[in-house]
Amino acid sequence: MEEEEVAVGGMGHSEETLQLNLGDLDLTSEEFILDEVDLHIQANLEDALVQEALKTGVDLRQYSKQVEMELQQIENASIKDYIKESKNIASLHTQITACDAVLERMEAMLSSFQSDLSSISCEIQTLQEQSVAMNVRLRNRQAVRGRLSQLVDELVVPNLMISTILETPVTEQGFLEQLHELNNKINAVKEQAFRETMACADVADVLDKLKAKAVAKIREFILQKIYSFRKPMTNYQIPQNALLKYRFFYQFLLGHERSVAKEVRDEYLETMSKIYLSYFKSYTTRLMKVQYEEVAEKEDLMGVEDTAKKDILFGHWVTQSFFSKPSLRNRNTIFTLGNRGSVIGGAELEGPIIVPHSAQKSDVRYPFESLFRSQHYALLDNSCREFLFLCDFFLVTGGPALDLFNAVMGKTLAMFLKHMDAYVSDCYDSIAVFLCIHIVLRFKTIVAKRNVPAIDKYWDTLLEMLWPRFEHILELNIQSIQNTDPQKLGFLDTRPHYITRRYAEFSSAIVSINQTFPHDRTLTLLGQLQAEVENFVLRVAAEFSSRREQLIFLINNYDMMLGVLMEFIEELLAPGFGGMIAFVKEAEALAERGQLERLRGEEARVTQLVRGFAGTWKAAVESLSQDVMRCFTNFKNGTTIIQGALTQLIQYYHRFHKVMALAPLKALPVRSELINIHHLMVEVKKHKPNF
Repeated sequence: MEEEEVAVGGMGHSEETLQLNLGDLDLTSEEFILDEVDLHIQANLEDALVQEALKTGVDLRQYSKQVEMELQQIENASIKDYIKESKNIASLHTQITACDAVLERMEAMLSSFQSDLSSISCEIQTLQEQSVAMNVRLRNRQAVRGRLSQLVDELVVPNLMISTILETPVTEQGFLEQLHELNNKINAVKEQAFRETMACADVADVLDKLKAKAVAKIREFILQKIYSFRKPMTNYQIPQNALLKYRFFYQFLLGHERSVAKEVRDEYLETMSKIYLSYFKSYTTRLMKVQYEEVAEKEDLMGVEDTAKKDILFGHWVTQSFFSKPSLRNRNTIFTLGNRGSVIGGAELEGPIIVPHSAQKSDVRYPFESLFRSQHYALLDNSCREFLFLCDFFLVTGGPALDLFNAVMGKTLAMFLKHMDAYVSDCYDSIAVFLCIHIVLRFKTIVAKRNVPAIDKYWDTLLEMLWPRFEHILELNIQSIQNTDPQKLGFLDTRPHYITRRYAEFSSAIVSINQTFPHDRTLTLLGQLQAEVENFVLRVAAEFSSRREQLIFLINNYDMMLGVLMEFIEELLAPGFGGMIAFVKEAEALAERGQLERLRGEEARVTQLVRGFAGTWKAAVESLSQDVMRCFTNFKNGTTIIQGALTQLIQYYHRFHKVMALAPLKALPVRSELINIHHLMVEVKKHKPNF
């Protein structure tokens, strides 16, 4: 207690003046509630230190005084520390006061900034509204400017256009360009005048004068080109091509001066119509002069007996056609095809046309079908070119294009039909007529590929003229055989009869031609002809007194027919196996002449043939079968022909095996790739048709 008094006295205060605020611990307070004493006691008893003191038996009064003393010491030490740091505290107070002043000034400054920012935000909003308004005005002005600029550009006629239209020749590129511009301006002025634009009146007169001048120059240019067609020996394709370069000229006339456009078009149609008519009429006349002089007449029928007159026409022909191909240079053939079928081959069908004066100088003669091919190929080529020109230059399609074409080519086509009608009505050459039919069928295909429908009707009319004539000639031949009386034939021998020979060669020719475009009516008529020939052969055979002579006659005549069949089979095998067949024949001929050494250089060819046959023979046989089935509606005949062809194929391949066994080829490695002949026979049987 003395130490406590000393500490207090050191501070300059008396014990009586020391005031302590004990708070809730002040037991002298009037607010102290005795009811809470128990709670405090209970709480203190739960304290860990109190419990430990109670357990150790410490005197609580003494312990309390000790605690109070320690608290007093701590308080005194705290007061001393405070007094010791009083200067720092005063300095801190001063700094805090200064910071308050600075913060006060910052607050004032920030308040000023906030006020300024509010003002700036209002100004920015005002500027934004002004900017939006200016953008709207700018867009409106730009839109107006664009329309006005376009309107001004469309309406203003530049001096360059005026000088070019008035002074530059129409063939210059500059004139064509300015003509396009003039066309655009005229159309634009028409459109603006419809909208009642007042400025159109200022340029309408100038544009009308320029249009009139352009129309006059274009009219003169096109008419000069058309008139140039009329000059003799003119290649009209050249001025036509020149006109196509300036096809816009007619488009300009059509759009702005229809009367002049019609005048130009009518002048072209009339001029070209006369040119084509004159050209084809002259060409046809000159072409017919190089036809064979000896042509078939109404007496030249299959059943008509040979006479002195016929010896001139047929005598040499019969002998030559039996042993070799007939010559077509100086005579026309009647019942045999020879090389006349080449006219429908790819090389000659679209080959160069016949030039009559060159043929006359060379003294070359042609059968009618060659003349027909040349005449109609020229027609086809010119018609296609003309139709495409009309569509391109006169800007037409469909019906109007066909109308213009008919105006140009109508007279020429009518002349052709009249010529064909006059010729066909007196024609008795059935092979020529049949070849003409197939020429037309192939030309129709060519025109279809070129997408030119202009002469489709002409082809149909031509076929309507040719088919009945062919059928009529065939019926005349059938009737002539029916009317032939074997008893009036005079001396008979067992050799093949001329009617049999004629029938064999004729039927082979017709079947060969008919392969590509089969016609049922043709096959029906051939069937009738075959039946009549068979009946005739039997009737003639009955005239022989002995059975032996009858059989010899029948064998010889049927052998003649079978010979033609074998020739047809060779033709069937040629597309797929022609290379092998040709090699077999060449090798056998060399073997007969003892020239086998010449086969030593054929290794590459032989290798190609062996491997080619192994890879393609099945497809070739299938194609052959389909070809025969398409050509022969009589299934029995078709079966016989296919079986004959397959048998002939096996024989040729067997001969090919023998050729490969010859000394020069025996050592070739490719021999191991040959198909076994027995295996081939088994495989071929699988392809035998079952009708």
